[in-house]
Amino acid sequence: MMGIMKSKSSQAGAPRAALSRKEATHERIVEVASRAIRRSGYAGTGVADIMKEAGLTHGGFYAHFASRDALLAEAADRAGAEAVRTSAQIAAAAGPGRSLQALMQAYLSQQHVEAVEFGCPVSALGSEMHRQAPEVRHAATRHIKEMIDLVARQLPGWGTPEAHREAMVMVSTMIGALMMARAVDDPKLSDALRDAALRHFSEVEQPAK
Repeated sequence: MMGIMKSKSSQAGAPRAALSRKEATHERIVEVASRAIRRSGYAGTGVADIMKEAGLTHGGFYAHFASRDALLAEAADRAGAEAVRTSAQIAAAAGPGRSLQALMQAYLSQQHVEAVEFGCPVSALGSEMHRQAPEVRHAATRHIKEMIDLVARQLPGWGTPEAHREAMVMVSTMIGALMMARAVDDPKLSDALRDAALRHFSEVEQPAK
């Protein structure tokens, strides 16, 4: 999945009208959790720590969520939705024939490497996802499909099986390259991994817009 980190001030998403106090508190908990899972992983994200970071007491958790997995599912959904929204904005803002390269360059940027907390949830959590509860995996799966479709729409032959397969390869390569770039302790190798992925797909033709 492709997601490009945003500033803390923009992470809350679009303004919501007339939220009740309980709704606003619920939103704050989910927002904190969406950052925490990317920063610390699913296993490293505890309810008590999330509530503390949100400025709330642990005891108030069950007024909002039936279980920790219910919170993690909402947090995964929030993180994935942010990734889809930001990537779509990058594609829309790019010039004709530039949307695909703009997406890839943003995803494989040094800024994204360093800002795990605000970036792509799949590259941050991919190795843990298969161990999560069904509702958590379902939220992640839905947004992975959306991101594959977003990339496919930038390719020649959009709507064909070939374009969909190419999009799956591109998304998988980008996620893998970013994960490896974060994993290594050699800055030059980290840069080379990202550059290799960008160069590999630099010749992909895009439809005229």
